[in-house]
Amino acid sequence: MSARWDVLGFGAVAVDDLLFVDRYPPPDSKAPVRSSERHPGGLTGTALVTVARMGGRAAYAGVLDDSDLSRYAVAQLEREGVDCSAIARQTGAQPIHSVIIVVRPTGQRVIYPDSSAWVPRPPDAMTEELIADCRVLFVDHKVLEGALRASEIARRLGIPVVGDVEDEPRPEVLALVDAIDHLIVGHEFAERVTGEREPAAVVRALTRGRAACIVTYGDRGSWWMERGDAVHRQRAYPVRAVDTTGCGDVFHGAYAACLCRGASVARAVEVASAAAALKATRAGGQAGIPTWEGIEAFMRSAQV
Repeated sequence: MSARWDVLGFGAVAVDDLLFVDRYPPPDSKAPVRSSERHPGGLTGTALVTVARMGGRAAYAGVLDDSDLSRYAVAQLEREGVDCSAIARQTGAQPIHSVIIVVRPTGQRVIYPDSSAWVPRPPDAMTEELIADCRVLFVDHKVLEGALRASEIARRLGIPVVGDVEDEPRPEVLALVDAIDHLIVGHEFAERVTGEREPAAVVRALTRGRAACIVTYGDRGSWWMERGDAVHRQRAYPVRAVDTTGCGDVFHGAYAACLCRGASVARAVEVASAAAALKATRAGGQAGIPTWEGIEAFMRSAQV
């Protein structure tokens, strides 16, 4: 019996309010807002939209209420074709609400997330029946205990787990890191966890028998390693960045989508790098997410 979904995600969804400025002002001064926009976001939310844009069957199984923010988040996911039928409803459970200050000339941003109304799906709600309905499980650190339970179930069922972890390396966070088959993390987190600074050493320290580990370094590209293989580097695709919000999340989603297509880790990293680069050319965490056809066309024409 085939799985109902290609990728099932339990983690964070967000509503992002973007404010565009010309520069970051010094303390106790002012800088005019040139424009503002509202976009859907979140680690898992953006990854799932990426899967859907690339033609995959994605589903979200978080916890939300019926507030304006929750309705906005669900409407945006469903508009993209993400199945939201597995969402658990709970009064007071809302998306993460972020204010993001973006410098227009460079695309750099500062994110101010408000997680005060965020409610993670509890471990006892991570059932084998639900997880067995996917080909790839996607988790992030915003559902820490539940993600660990879900990863344990997925491993028992032979379902690969792709994970996004950005939190402080506390013991419970490190336990989740250990449970993830395909770990994709930024270099700052990776360096804190391993104590290493040289990219190849960082990746080797984090792979530790898992299927694959990828450490991203922004415009320097990414370093990656499969179990039992050498460390490789994927150079970043050069683009004119407008907004880097969500680039890492798009990388995660594109990688998961590639796994569902049976792609090698090398191919998945290459495609994910291209998808993240294309996303950076558009404002907002999800507006610039490309289709599979768009990624292939870009990769044919790009120089890396």
